[in-house]
Amino acid sequence: MTRLLLSPDPVAPAQLDTTLHQQGYAVLSAASVAQLADCSLAELEGLQAFWRDLPPDAHLKDGGRYRRRRHSCFEVVGEKVTQVAHRAHWQPVEYNALHGGMERWFEPMSSALVEQVAWTKLLQWLGAVSNALKGETPWFVEAHQFRIDTTDGIGRPTPEGAHRDGVDLVAVFLVERHGIKGGETRVFEADGPHGQRFTLTEPWSLLLLDDERVIHESTPIQPLNEEGYRDTLVITLRQGSFQGLRLKAT
Repeated sequence: MTRLLLSPDPVAPAQLDTTLHQQGYAVLSAASVAQLADCSLAELEGLQAFWRDLPPDAHLKDGGRYRRRRHSCFEVVGEKVTQVAHRAHWQPVEYNALHGGMERWFEPMSSALVEQVAWTKLLQWLGAVSNALKGETPWFVEAHQFRIDTTDGIGRPTPEGAHRDGVDLVAVFLVERHGIKGGETRVFEADGPHGQRFTLTEPWSLLLLDDERVIHESTPIQPLNEEGYRDTLVITLRQGSFQGLRLKAT
């Protein structure tokens, strides 16, 4: 028996800032994302092709082969977006018990993606959302392209379990779902009993999280009939600095 997917309750664009302040997270439809980021749905959908050549993640401690990814870093100051020198992704063990404390080097995002007008607009808009939530400041941005597939029969979007990321704002865009079941999103209060669960199914719908206030995870995926996958774009914004210090030697 197929389990029914619980749909999220997206907020209207005008209610985004208020909702984030009140409950620490908000879901937006793809149309609202396009409206707020001042780009078209067609421009966003045009980015999906860049998920076809993601290299395998070589750092999975559970030995899985289910995750592919790319990673790049940026600084956003007002409307100015600057890509910075390639660097490792690093988190403390307090935020990622499975992979924390490791310098994880991933292949950078392709220049063809970073040069897309829609990409710049997304980062400018997320910087503005962060300014409204936390106060105006430079934002240190990490962007992760993920493909979780069912090569081994099961794929784990969050092998570390329910977690925070050690940043200020987390943006999780669903880019595409194909031939899978599962992948339910769960959001919990960091210091309270309340939580929500739902499944993002619409390409370019978005979950925004105030990382200080909520914990999140996504459940494993399994294939429906043949190998499937779930593509996401995760963008984090942090005040002060990136996590970790070292840059890759050239």
